[in-house]
Amino acid sequence: MALPRSIARFNRVVTNRVSRHVATFLPGFAIVEHRGRTSGKTYRTPVNVFVVDGRYRFALTYGAHSDWVRNVVAAGGCTIVTRRRTVHLTDPRIGTDGTHSWAPPGVRTVLEAISADRYLECSPG
Repeated sequence: MALPRSIARFNRVVTNRVSRHVATFLPGFAIVEHRGRTSGKTYRTPVNVFVVDGRYRFALTYGAHSDWVRNVVAAGGCTIVTRRRTVHLTDPRIGTDGTHSWAPPGVRTVLEAISADRYLECSPG
């Protein structure tokens, strides 16, 4: 179970506008640059990201049906800006892990509390 869509709407309007300014350099955060599936418009979405075994893993706190996730999967990849670096990602795969063992302890606690067991994983390339 991911967070409710009402929280997602609030974050899109309020929280994301603030976090966009820090997500490009804070550890555990990134801006995902992706293109709309039908509009073709470029979007920039702040996310949590972690490197796990050389791949980039995104915590899907709103589930796998979020527009940005669907856009990345449909396009076969995306670009992220994290820790002041631009990284091109390919081969997106959605996975499930109820242990959240890949996440740092604080993040793991939050993911467990909201039962956000799904993640998106991509390869650098």
